Amino acid sequence: MRIDMDSWGRREIFDFFSGMSNPFYMVTYTEDVTALRRFTKEHSLSFYYSLVYLCTRAMNSVEAFNYAIRDGEVHLLGGRMPSFTDLKPGADLFHIVTMPCGGSLEDFCREARAASLSQDCFIRSAAETDELIYFSCLPWVELTAMTNERNLDPDDSVPRVSWGRYVEEAGRVRLNISLELNHRLLDGLHVGRFHEALSALMAELG
Repeated sequence: MRIDMDSWGRREIFDFFSGMSNPFYMVTYTEDVTALRRFTKEHSLSFYYSLVYLCTRAMNSVEAFNYAIRDGEVHLLGGRMPSFTDLKPGADLFHIVTMPCGGSLEDFCREARAASLSQDCFIRSAAETDELIYFSCLPWVELTAMTNERNLDPDDSVPRVSWGRYVEEAGRVRLNISLELNHRLLDGLHVGRFHEALSALMAELG
């Protein structure tokens, strides 16, 4: 759905950041993932795939994350889809898996593993659209911040989400999550709403 820019409350902010050659900014914050880690261990699920699923669900629950810029105009998407890096067992070269995020968490983890194992190329270019969320993970290090490569296209409105190794301290598990977002569409308020939505989804896991 195309947004009527003349009546859009964010128009002035959008126009201000449209004058910048690189309107993206990065935020890294710490998320308590204790409930998610416990749930994935108890149910033998991938922590990585589970977090990709929950982050996608959380972003799709915040309307601002579903805005996309097309030829300078803003459109409201019906939802975003994850596109995530992955490694096959024993591999040194990563690949990018893009797939829908429907069904249950358990279904997504099972389908993500199958899709990753069966993929025979680095990336399926036909699946790459502006309706994605790009996910990256460096599980070997505790990540404090991360930027991603991209073309300096101001119409690029795909959120980037990254994290590294989680850390256990005093009975809790914490994880630093890094977000790269287009300031034409998203502010710190929306980062806070994403955090609240993600925390609530993990709390529902018990």
